[in-house]
Amino acid sequence: MKRVIVTVIDSMGCGAMEDCREYGDTPECNTLENVAKSVNGLNAPNFYKLGLGNIGNIEGINKNPEAIAQYGIMKELSKGKDTTTGHWEMMGIILDKPFKVYPNGFPPEIINKFIQETNCGGILANYPASGTKVIEDFHKEHAKTKFPIIYTSADSVFQIAADVDVIPLETLYKYCETARKILTDEYNVSRVIARPYQMTDGKPVRIGAKRRDYSVEPFKDSTCDIILKNKGIVLGIGKIEDIFVGKGISHAIHTGGNTEGLELTLKAIRNELPLDDLKSKKYDIKNYDKQFIFTNLVDTDMLYGHRNDYKGYAKAIEEIDTYLPSIINSMTDDDLLIITADHGCDPTVKGTDHTREKVPVIIYSKGIKAGKLPEINSFEYISERILNWFDIKNN
Repeated sequence: MKRVIVTVIDSMGCGAMEDCREYGDTPECNTLENVAKSVNGLNAPNFYKLGLGNIGNIEGINKNPEAIAQYGIMKELSKGKDTTTGHWEMMGIILDKPFKVYPNGFPPEIINKFIQETNCGGILANYPASGTKVIEDFHKEHAKTKFPIIYTSADSVFQIAADVDVIPLETLYKYCETARKILTDEYNVSRVIARPYQMTDGKPVRIGAKRRDYSVEPFKDSTCDIILKNKGIVLGIGKIEDIFVGKGISHAIHTGGNTEGLELTLKAIRNELPLDDLKSKKYDIKNYDKQFIFTNLVDTDMLYGHRNDYKGYAKAIEEIDTYLPSIINSMTDDDLLIITADHGCDPTVKGTDHTREKVPVIIYSKGIKAGKLPEINSFEYISERILNWFDIKNN
């Protein structure tokens, strides 16, 4: 059985796009290189073997003339610099206009609709903010009023934070579902995100495993749908199911962080996951002959990029590196591994938001011819490689 494993290291961009200033970013943004430089070099010998160091000047990862993989840099064709836009483009969906952003917070018509339809009584904050900071600032008032904390960023997101001991998790999810229905059409928000937290030793601590993303539904079939229609299954690990609203995802499992995501990916490659327990009710695919394992590793973005924590970001890259030998050694001759990113989030530049960047791409299979890839002008290249590996014609 042929398989493709795509692992997205969330926000690990590798250099500013030419139009970065249109998105409020500096040409100096380069998540991968700047993180490596800030820690005086990454310890990533397995990324070195794959050829990651050949795409730029990444301190600690030297250039390798004997790299065992194909390596290159992809530009984003779609308008935007967010998770949904990046992942959708990888799966063949190009956006010709970006999702709408709200740099001054959400207007009264949106907030009033939200309050009325959720019956939550009121809201707190409503401005662009770092998630950890806004929770620190409002958790006491939240406990007193029981109002949800609403915030956004430079990206197209409507984020709702709540202490699960004040607003139960089920209620928080319902709030998000209501917001998702409101934020379509002219409001055009990419994602509504549930940000649950709990007080631990007197401090608010986010519960990453219970985060949920409510994306707008893809407006056309993605590569995932095409695979399902051609006797394949699609296993989404991490927030993949949320990004595609379950569309084209036949099996899914959420994660609490990178370590769990890496372990689950490794188990999937080794055929150690109970797939029957992970089935989506939307799809019932039998007698499949191909498998797509699609993983998002979110810690680099959520825990470190947005918090300007370059040291944590570097350690996250190094942790991923330690799993590469096990992943590669578990692959068969019929497996294709693709490692890439969906946008940037440079923790060394001003601000805490995503950065409009190119992304690296590493492609490995035991029988593949290694070397530099030609210039790639769209993330859709990932889709092309997947369909080609599966011998699927996209008509």
